[in-house]
Amino acid sequence: MIERYSLQPNNFNPDTPKEFVLLSIIAQSFFQPFSLEDNILVILTALTAGSGIGFNRAMLFLKDGMRLKATTWLGPRSPEEAEAIWTMLSSPGIGYAEIVAYNRDLVTRMVKDVQPKLKHFVYDLEDQSLPLPALAALNKEIILVNEARNEPAVDPDFMNFIQVDSFLCLPLVAQDEVLGEIVVDKGITHAPIDLNDIELARLCALLAGNYIYTTNLYKKVVEMEKMAALGEMAAFVSHQLRNPIVAIGGFTQQMLASPCQPDRCRRNLNIIQEQVKHLEDIIYKLSHFLKITIRELQPVDIRPVLLNLVERPDIKLKAAKKTISLKLAPDLPLIQCDPVYFEEAVVNLLDNALDFTPEGGKVYLRARPYNNKYVLIIIKDSGPGLDEKSRDKIFTPFYTTKENGTGLGLLFVKRIVDTCDGKLEVQSQPGRGTMFKLYFKVRERGQS
Repeated sequence: MIERYSLQPNNFNPDTPKEFVLLSIIAQSFFQPFSLEDNILVILTALTAGSGIGFNRAMLFLKDGMRLKATTWLGPRSPEEAEAIWTMLSSPGIGYAEIVAYNRDLVTRMVKDVQPKLKHFVYDLEDQSLPLPALAALNKEIILVNEARNEPAVDPDFMNFIQVDSFLCLPLVAQDEVLGEIVVDKGITHAPIDLNDIELARLCALLAGNYIYTTNLYKKVVEMEKMAALGEMAAFVSHQLRNPIVAIGGFTQQMLASPCQPDRCRRNLNIIQEQVKHLEDIIYKLSHFLKITIRELQPVDIRPVLLNLVERPDIKLKAAKKTISLKLAPDLPLIQCDPVYFEEAVVNLLDNALDFTPEGGKVYLRARPYNNKYVLIIIKDSGPGLDEKSRDKIFTPFYTTKENGTGLGLLFVKRIVDTCDGKLEVQSQPGRGTMFKLYFKVRERGQS
């Protein structure tokens, strides 16, 4: 007999200890497409949810340069609200997206009352005489504070803000680097903080610290890749722009050096016009590639986008004497992406497919659900196909198989798909055409 279980469960056995439920929710933050802020809020929710780990309220500090700044306060205002949060978390069918949506709503309600006060809590980590709570981050140690009103090491302004006698300071550390701090208390239940609470909170802090570290590391890698790409781009621009500029300069000098015959002038002007158009095309594609910014993924209904796309005049003109075969599954769910960039990615691939398909040939455009988590879009041409060497290089910046290509089109598509947390695959063989597969994640219930 074989039994199967989800790696990232939404539903738990009723007998599952609440601590394991909440730690599972925290662990899932490493695999979610939401922002750093959203995922950290889920961790704070797990720490403060009703009778779960046992804390009621949490305050998040993040390191900014050499300063520790309070950024977020999360917690219920009454025992009833605390229990309501736990009930929501443990309800059948509640997924990560619902928790994120709930947190956004909760923080929005608290913005007017709490967020302005957080701006006052900024601590200089180069100051060796820091008070609590920042002292925990400075020393990279967990600090439990009891009888806080009588403790001179506690910042009086912080004490006036939280209004409790006992709280726990949890530094967020990874690779010996301080990344922030979480302060938790039991300001609703006023129960004591015991060793079991501290051990569970320690594990949550380790997970949160490592999550922030890996997120920051990923951002650095992306920036390094951008810088490397910019270096290649500079060389490409120098090479690509030099030839048209030299041609324009040469033909202009011919026209200025001596009286120009009408036919010769017309020929020179036509060449200059062609070179200028080529320059404009290069500059447009470069600027378009560099401008890709998707601040937040949105729900996209791809059916009308694809139906309208094949009716575009530029596509119909290019498809003259060729056939576009379009088939869309009847039950296409919404995807998460950006509607404008999604269309541009598909147009780019469809445009390529039409370029490589000979007259009388067919281009296939398909869309269907895939594996309950993705929508799969297939674009296939009936062109000459690619050998293994070319196929492996097509996403390399500035690599092109077109005579006048810039080598940015497919990289542009890949960047859009990556930004939308999707996947892009290519299959091709000489003489059998080329097929691109785009996988976009289904928009989950509850995602805003």
